[in-house]
Amino acid sequence: MGGMELRITGDPVADKLLSDDAFALLVGMLLDQQVTMESAFAGPAKIRSRVGSLDPAVIADFDPAGFVEVFKETPAVHRFPGSMAGRVQDLARTVYSEWDGDASAIWSKDDPDGPEVLRRLKALPGFGDQKAKIFLALLGKQCGLQAEGWREAAGHYGEEGSYLSVADIVDPESLVKVRASKQAAKAAAKAAKG
Repeated sequence: MGGMELRITGDPVADKLLSDDAFALLVGMLLDQQVTMESAFAGPAKIRSRVGSLDPAVIADFDPAGFVEVFKETPAVHRFPGSMAGRVQDLARTVYSEWDGDASAIWSKDDPDGPEVLRRLKALPGFGDQKAKIFLALLGKQCGLQAEGWREAAGHYGEEGSYLSVADIVDPESLVKVRASKQAAKAAAKAAKG
């Protein structure tokens, strides 16, 4: 995938999978809700070790009830195994049917610009606006994405020197900074609701 070796999970095997496999990285981003970032992005390695593959075709065809069991095995892939297993399979089906099983085509096919990559990401199951922008920032900051206008399309997540999301995690220190800024944002949102 180009770019640097990702260091998100603290587990070299899980991080190497994210660096080498575009679909694994997409799945990690999908799982990144209501669990720690490290746990979410370690999910793809757990799935691969239990299923024997992270090929979108294999995941798409996996027995849905069996796939939920894969998620429930200890340590769990996610704290909401039922809904998240279904989402990962939806994502796998979309990558398989619309992108010929090649997740990296989402951001490379026909040389898209930043806004187009964002549009493609938002069309994926489970990727809302915020998740798509964070993933775009991750591609640009750490995976060597050269798409024109990606920083602007990623909004504040694309800013140089920010510590807002998983896109900015390159080592334990930056993880601590991102966690602090996320907590501050949550507190501010809570205060605003008052």
